Amino acid sequence: MAHEAVIVAASRTPVGSINGTLKSLTAPQLGVIALKHAFETSKVDPALAEEIYFGNVVQAGVGQSPARQVALGAGMKTSSDATTINKVCASGMKSIMLAAQSIESGYKSVVVAGGMESMSNAPFLIPRTNPVFGKFEAKDSLENDGLWDVYNKFAMGNCGEAAAEKHQITREQQDAHCIESYKRAERAWKSGAFDAEIAPVTIKGKKGDTVVREDEEYKRVIYEKIPTLSPSFKKPNGTITPANSSSLNDGASALILMSAEKAKELGLKPLAKIVSYSDAGVEPIDFPIAPTVAIPKALERAGLTVDDISLFEINEAFSVVVRIAEKVLGIDPAKINVNGGAVALGHAIGNSGSRIIVSLVHALKSGQYGAAGICNGGGAASALVIQKL
Repeated sequence: MAHEAVIVAASRTPVGSINGTLKSLTAPQLGVIALKHAFETSKVDPALAEEIYFGNVVQAGVGQSPARQVALGAGMKTSSDATTINKVCASGMKSIMLAAQSIESGYKSVVVAGGMESMSNAPFLIPRTNPVFGKFEAKDSLENDGLWDVYNKFAMGNCGEAAAEKHQITREQQDAHCIESYKRAERAWKSGAFDAEIAPVTIKGKKGDTVVREDEEYKRVIYEKIPTLSPSFKKPNGTITPANSSSLNDGASALILMSAEKAKELGLKPLAKIVSYSDAGVEPIDFPIAPTVAIPKALERAGLTVDDISLFEINEAFSVVVRIAEKVLGIDPAKINVNGGAVALGHAIGNSGSRIIVSLVHALKSGQYGAAGICNGGGAASALVIQKL
């Protein structure tokens, strides 16, 4: 018998800029804060959670079993199970999909899912064996394990440039998207759109505690500089710049899923239900295009069309990813990332797949369907369809 998986809590920390307000916290510490907030706001007893799937990409130096650190830190029982997921940028979303499958199959009835990343704390790597003669090189684990195409041996942004060329997306179109993302983020924060989902982070300091309640990146924009910036990856006439790319960030997000029967038994009103999900694989260089394959698959499994979806969350690894999705899938730009996306809010890679679901859950109105898609390095994407209850 198939069980319906519902979301009863969805929380996230603010997203910090690299070496910014959240730099003193490890990824699991951020994960604990997000999950504690989810337990507190939903009034779910942590002892009820049987299992956790949590995304984390750059794991060097994070400590053994990062997901287990989150589980025990947030008060889950030692008898619960923990699995850390690495599907690069899609890690957080894949964690939700695995949690849903665990519930739908009847294997578990209360499962935690989410993702986390502290890009500020990604270490440099040096070889274990010393060279017989000459120097050795330190590798940046953040670049090497998070942002580098191992097949073409270049940065993710070069894949973005190839995708922009293939789909004839101009620099001007990407810059216009970038400006809109920042403006939407500004409006969202002003209107209180994110208030319900934010888990405030307390940073201890010699002069007292600082409470971080707001995303850091969106306030850093200087609009007049956007058209003047040099391309980051393809010189001299590339289209991708530091502005229309996502930034390097820290953050975590957590969701509590359970079977509809369990929610009823506990007297909980679910926020949303999982309708369908899908993954898609493409050529590694085409990873920015992958959401245009994954999203239609998830919609087909749900028996829905693009027109049935009220809001989309498509991760803005680069503005070009969203511009391609609009063009290929025929989505109205007004429906995508209504409160801003990763270009403005930041992209803590292991976190983003679940962060966009947290924001989607809170942005939808009762009865509406929402769809999310996120591309990941290596040439793939994951997609998820939910309905707000």
